[in-house]
Amino acid sequence: METQKIWDNFNDELYFFILRKVKDKDVTNDVFQNTFLKIHNNLSNLKKEEKARAWVFQIARNEIFNYFNKESAYVEKLDTNKEISSEKYEHICCFDKFINDLPEIYKQVIELIYIKGQKQKDVAKELEISLENVKVRIIRAKSILKKKFNECCKYELDKNGKLIGESNCSICRTE
Repeated sequence: METQKIWDNFNDELYFFILRKVKDKDVTNDVFQNTFLKIHNNLSNLKKEEKARAWVFQIARNEIFNYFNKESAYVEKLDTNKEISSEKYEHICCFDKFINDLPEIYKQVIELIYIKGQKQKDVAKELEISLENVKVRIIRAKSILKKKFNECCKYELDKNGKLIGESNCSICRTE
């Protein structure tokens, strides 16, 4: 099967599939382009033409996953001898409390990546777990944290799933 045939058969459906998942046209264009680049470069891996659709959409899902799991753009680049303290997060309502309340396996990954600024692959080696496991733990920890911030502190989630707004938290007012 040729790239052109895959393009002709799936480009519209694939584009709108990606758009529904990422909800941003610029990001969709990037993910869409990366998807077709991977399709073209790995076309020899497609063994059965009747499985082309599933194969194409799996590549797209992987690219979407990669987009959502990129390391945070807000993590500062570090000297290897420096650590980020949690001071930069002190203005965030209940930050320390919610981090400390996470199950240990999630807390550990969040602290190493977002507080100490380590890369995901380095954390995987340090904890002797797979990179995929690190990514899953990050996703689960973020989900728990978003839920707690939303429930307790009355923050809201924007269209990209980021916390927005000002705290309206009874815990912060009593401390």
